[in-house]
Amino acid sequence: MEAPLAESEILTLRNRFKRDAELLLQAVSEEDEKSKEAESKPLPRVNRHSVFWILASVGLTYYVDFFNVILENGDIKSWWFNVGLVLLAASLSLAAFCIVYLEWFRGIKHYDQEYPAIPPITTAAFIAASCSFNIALWPVWSFLTPVILFTQFMGVVMLISLLG
Repeated sequence: MEAPLAESEILTLRNRFKRDAELLLQAVSEEDEKSKEAESKPLPRVNRHSVFWILASVGLTYYVDFFNVILENGDIKSWWFNVGLVLLAASLSLAAFCIVYLEWFRGIKHYDQEYPAIPPITTAAFIAASCSFNIALWPVWSFLTPVILFTQFMGVVMLISLLG
């Protein structure tokens, strides 16, 4: 009598696990559908975050007279500034190569998989350029230099994100 009872318990457990597994799989598939719907909806380009950084960058450019200081101030360490310009040009050239040539003309969407060395080289060049600019402009704005340059960077990134 014990053996048939044990078999019925096993069958009951098996059926319960099947139902639970089906419910879990349905819940996972519903979550996947919701995440796919969220991914398919593009986020709005204009948001408070973008507007804040663009306005902060424009205001800071005006307040510190950014372009006039860059062009006319004699306290700027020109060697470091030129190194920063070269590194920034290299970084932007690699980015333009990836976006314009690889993505638009050749149709390669995942260029980081085709050319895995480009993203780290571009990142390293940009970080080195930002360090060079900080060193070059430190005599002008002192400890505010990183804040000013970061605000300018974020403003440009947000402006580009609005355009593209």
